[in-house]
Amino acid sequence: MNMTDPQGEALLQRKYTEKVRRMVRERSERIGRPLTAYIATFGCQMNARDSEKLMGILLDAGFVEADTEQADFVLYNTCTVRENANERVYGRLGHMKAYKREHPDTLIAICGCMMQEEAEVTRVREKYPFVDIVFGTHNIFKLAQLLYERMNGSGMVVDVWEGTQQIVEDLPSVRKYPFKSGVNIMFGCNNFCSYCIVPYVRGRERSRRPEDIIAEIRRLVDDGVVEVMLLGQNVNSYGRNLPEPMSFAALLREIEQIEGLRRIRFMTSHPKDLSDELIETMAGSSKICRHLHLPLQSGSTRILKAMNRHYSKESYLVLVERIRERIPDIALTTDIIVGFPGESEEDFEETLDVVRRVRYDSAFTFIYSKRDGTPAASMPDQVPEDVIRDRFNRLLDLVQETASTVCARDLGSVREVLVEERDDHTEGGLTGRLSNNLMVHFSGDASLIGRIVPVRLTESRGFYYIGRMEE
Repeated sequence: MNMTDPQGEALLQRKYTEKVRRMVRERSERIGRPLTAYIATFGCQMNARDSEKLMGILLDAGFVEADTEQADFVLYNTCTVRENANERVYGRLGHMKAYKREHPDTLIAICGCMMQEEAEVTRVREKYPFVDIVFGTHNIFKLAQLLYERMNGSGMVVDVWEGTQQIVEDLPSVRKYPFKSGVNIMFGCNNFCSYCIVPYVRGRERSRRPEDIIAEIRRLVDDGVVEVMLLGQNVNSYGRNLPEPMSFAALLREIEQIEGLRRIRFMTSHPKDLSDELIETMAGSSKICRHLHLPLQSGSTRILKAMNRHYSKESYLVLVERIRERIPDIALTTDIIVGFPGESEEDFEETLDVVRRVRYDSAFTFIYSKRDGTPAASMPDQVPEDVIRDRFNRLLDLVQETASTVCARDLGSVREVLVEERDDHTEGGLTGRLSNNLMVHFSGDASLIGRIVPVRLTESRGFYYIGRMEE
């Protein structure tokens, strides 16, 4: 399904929000308390940002945010990258079945990547008929309309789109932190890695117009944000489908000019699209954080080809060398999959070799999860579970051993830290984040939260520092 008028759609949804607000107010007055809403988010930072927009719509419609599922409206924003993510959602829905029996006026909705799979929608219809609203990833802006339809009718409302080419701007949102925010710069993915369901559930790549991104970030900065995280399935391919193509590096240079913005982060970068222009832009920037997430997935060129990753072990290592030559203090993190179909012991040793040579600051390690609907699911030579588990443990040991050494390189120096929250484990303690994304714990007053302060790194604990704030 495609929309031809995103601005008109935004206006229509504001009208539905007003209608829902009246209904929420009437029911609140009838029961003598505000109506509450809760969102449970599964999966990646794209989903987390979607949930902020969804909660923004709900607050705009008169709901009050709850911190548990004992709420008047409960929404599950789902992930489907791995099968166990689906089962976690169904476990929560099973729990809510009994809750709804006791609280029949509670509305339950499910959205996100999982609902882009027809089989999962059928499962919800058949086994969880008490769910009120079902929608996917392409039409989250329609939440108020779907709520209005359900509150005025009976039975489950299902509205799942196969895809869209349009982007609806200016959605309300609520941020977890007042001083930092995610910002979508693009949606969807064109890469079709053979193990990944994302292109099928998020659709093809759609880049936002640079002027809309800049305007959103300016509004955020005016509202107290000092750090933004630019989000996309592959930010390095940003701008290719715009009427006037623009590179990701050029977008970064535009964002860097925004006065009051102190830090810029982004994820995720696909190695095949990481340009020399981007490396140079990062090297010359005082705002782009010294952290790059560069997924490897496998160190075996043979397995990378089967994964449809479009780079080799050798080209990946050359890319890392170029990055470190221009940005010596960069922190590199990665994703690695263990047990991809056909992975031999020799292939796995190639992965260990890359880890030893790159010396990542940290790595997200995953056991291969077969996803129906992807080419890898039907590949021969699926690796036995006991072999996968042994390899996974060996990889984890190596990652932890190398990362604990790498992460201590700034010990004794003074670094700028964005103070994020209280440290629950230490009285009078604060927790903040370095430009390279490592956490620092130090003593300080809670009034510092949201500020960037100088901290001397006095002790390394492997994956985080203990520090002392400098005057």
